[in-house]
Amino acid sequence: MTNLLQTFALSEMAITCAVLCIWVMQQVSTQSFPTFVKALLVLILANLFFWPLGFSLELPLAGYVRGVTGDLSIVTTLLLWSTLLASHKPAPIAFKLSVAIIALVFYPLALGLGMIDPYAWGYGSIPLLIAVLIFALICGLANWMQGVWIIALAIIAWALGLQESTNLWDYLLDPFLAIWAIVSVIGNILRARKEKARSGYLFRPG
Repeated sequence: MTNLLQTFALSEMAITCAVLCIWVMQQVSTQSFPTFVKALLVLILANLFFWPLGFSLELPLAGYVRGVTGDLSIVTTLLLWSTLLASHKPAPIAFKLSVAIIALVFYPLALGLGMIDPYAWGYGSIPLLIAVLIFALICGLANWMQGVWIIALAIIAWALGLQESTNLWDYLLDPFLAIWAIVSVIGNILRARKEKARSGYLFRPG
């Protein structure tokens, strides 16, 4: 079972590394890649990251990346993978703001600041599971069905024990997701202030 989990984790990280490489290539490219090109690139790059390539490396490249980052949450992984879909819809600001607030409260408490340890709730806490389901329902009501599927798959992965951790939090949240959410929220605020200042300048009397 341990070997199976290790293989699954390496496969997941290899695909994630491949997707991240393609995302970077798309950012610097002037044209969007067709779906079949993305699929082919994922297949090629994921294999390069998954299989040991020699060069005196004891582990595949994905193993070294995983050693640095640890296992990403299922939510982070699926958000990254979904960027390659033609129907990809960016996460709404409300989702990013919610993740940012949760992270800013969760991590200090989980690291020992205060008497409450929310990380312990991840070990089979029914209230936490209900809260996550309600959060998914809110995503659906906000017409972001991608978020509903991502959260649902994260819960299913946790129920099946597809990662080494048995804590629900590790399937839902990680530092990279928290940093992305916080930076995105700050970026949205700065853009809104800049656009407001620009519009105020354009429509200033005289």
